[in-house]
Amino acid sequence: MSDGLFPSVEPYESGLLDVGDSQSVYWESVGAASGVPVLYLHGGPGSGCTIGARRFFDPERCRAVLFDQRGTGRSRPLADNPDIDLTVNTTAHLVADIEALREHLGIEQWIVTGISWGVSLALVYAQQFPGRVTAMALGAITSGTRKEIDWITRSMRRVFPREWEEFVAPVPAADRDGDIATAYAKLLADPDPAIRDQAAVAWCRWEDVHVSLMPGFSPTARYENETFRRVLTRLVTHYWSNDCFLAPNQILDAMPVLAGVPAILIHGRYDVSGPLDTAWEISRAWPGSKLVVLEDAGHGGGGFNDSFADAVSALVVEG
Repeated sequence: MSDGLFPSVEPYESGLLDVGDSQSVYWESVGAASGVPVLYLHGGPGSGCTIGARRFFDPERCRAVLFDQRGTGRSRPLADNPDIDLTVNTTAHLVADIEALREHLGIEQWIVTGISWGVSLALVYAQQFPGRVTAMALGAITSGTRKEIDWITRSMRRVFPREWEEFVAPVPAADRDGDIATAYAKLLADPDPAIRDQAAVAWCRWEDVHVSLMPGFSPTARYENETFRRVLTRLVTHYWSNDCFLAPNQILDAMPVLAGVPAILIHGRYDVSGPLDTAWEISRAWPGSKLVVLEDAGHGGGGFNDSFADAVSALVVEG
């Protein structure tokens, strides 16, 4: 590796998979076609995969599969405006897309990996299809609960009071005591594009704020892209205003299903965006897991990427 990650490689195959509902998801495979199959699930919801994510996987050992979830990245249609139907974009739809992709690629079993929202999605998928999952490497642990959503959108004002007031400023006063994600989803569906753009900018600014305590923080350059802002904010508020389409404590309650699946959980001590208690509770309920707490990382940053790549490699070698 160089700088702790593997060399950047181009996909050896890629495509658009028709998953129904007039949706096509972009996928790509990198590494060795005969390698250990590994699936990567990106965060957000709505962030899409980056070229850099390919570098988490050893190209000589892994057959790494990455894809852009519905409405994001190179998948089509993009969820960048209110005309795009989000009723066909739920956690259940994404889980079905993962299975459709696995079948399309002819993969029997794979290591499942993910970061942030990708952790929640990976756990839901694995709990529904445990026989398809040989191991899991998960970083910046989330479980899609209302407690986590309320922490980011409301309770974190205790840490960033001035910035939180700026965050809720676009929200009508009558809606500020309610669900902030729902209020933003309404703004992002407004007929006036100026209102939608103002809301997208304000939401992304807050996204940067609540990860800003991690070592080595710098503002996210992707937020400067107008299309990316629209996609991310529409999807994250859609999912959060619907409790990520999960029952209360769904993931934690179903952890016994994964008792025999080995896993490495990576979480940063300075992750104020996603406090450590979620990772702790999941690890306690998962006998096959190992929790690694990084003292020099937050929701990324520090040694997070290197540690995540190391976790994937360890599971590939063990498998």
